[in-house]
Amino acid sequence: MPEGPSVRKFQLLASRFVGQVVAKVGGSTRKINVDDLKSSRLQDAQVHGKNLFLAFVAAGCPLGPSTDNPVLQGEAASGTSSPAQVCAPQTHPQEEELQELQCSRPDVPGGPGSWLRVHFGLFGSIRANEFSRASQANKRGDWKDPAPRLVLHFESGGFLVFYNCRMQWCSSPVADPTCDILSAEFHRGRALDALRAPRPVCYTLLDQRYFSGLGNIIKNEILYLAKIHPLTQGSLLAPSDLEHLLDCAVQFSSDWLQSKLRDEGLHFQIYQKEQCPLGHAVMKGTFGPSGGYKRLTWWCPQCQPAVLSGVGEPTTVTE
Repeated sequence: MPEGPSVRKFQLLASRFVGQVVAKVGGSTRKINVDDLKSSRLQDAQVHGKNLFLAFVAAGCPLGPSTDNPVLQGEAASGTSSPAQVCAPQTHPQEEELQELQCSRPDVPGGPGSWLRVHFGLFGSIRANEFSRASQANKRGDWKDPAPRLVLHFESGGFLVFYNCRMQWCSSPVADPTCDILSAEFHRGRALDALRAPRPVCYTLLDQRYFSGLGNIIKNEILYLAKIHPLTQGSLLAPSDLEHLLDCAVQFSSDWLQSKLRDEGLHFQIYQKEQCPLGHAVMKGTFGPSGGYKRLTWWCPQCQPAVLSGVGEPTTVTE
């Protein structure tokens, strides 16, 4: 699943076309009426956690910040849009997937004056001025190029292509930048309070209410960097260990974003590895809250030893 750094890069690709008018549309999506986008102007591109929001206005509207437009003003800036129109992840589930994929209220009519919310699922992506080509034959032996969900051709001649993503209209991108690990407004105190809870830290790290944009890859890598066993309860960790884990989360996410902007790969130390960098055998398990979504987790038992509880026993988790 594309995580915060990937979606930030997608935003930069889309931002190149801000101010341009959509001349032609295409794609296989049935979630929205693509014709609603014809002759509209891309007014803004924002990212919140793992969601990309694109604002469209009528082509005749003057170019400027989306919140200056009478159709969009107030809602995006203050979060005061009608409750029946707000498009935002639910906050009550503890599951990363539900928090990211569901909206708390129904969609609004699409077209100029609305925001298009894009979620990239497990394999979604955006390309600018190029189409994705098949890298290998499918199960039938055909070399068939991936089918785009949406293609936006702009009057300038450039185009954006969206693959394997979910789209829906909403009135405004309601999100709290203080929970976004890549935001300058990220609230460390609130994140630390969440990590101190008596629950496995690998659960808390995927809670998008406190770590928006942090996904399974980041979770695995930063737990290894911080030398913390994934099932360790946060309440058993020293404050300095929690601070270090949070530092790793912010730094790793920032480094990953910078490597993506340079079109460079990032070498993972534990994710999907059989050995850690020190040569120790890596273990793999599927962990998640009871009744919730389970995620694959890799850890090194030697570098990330289990933390003993107050009675001298390793912490345990009821699945």
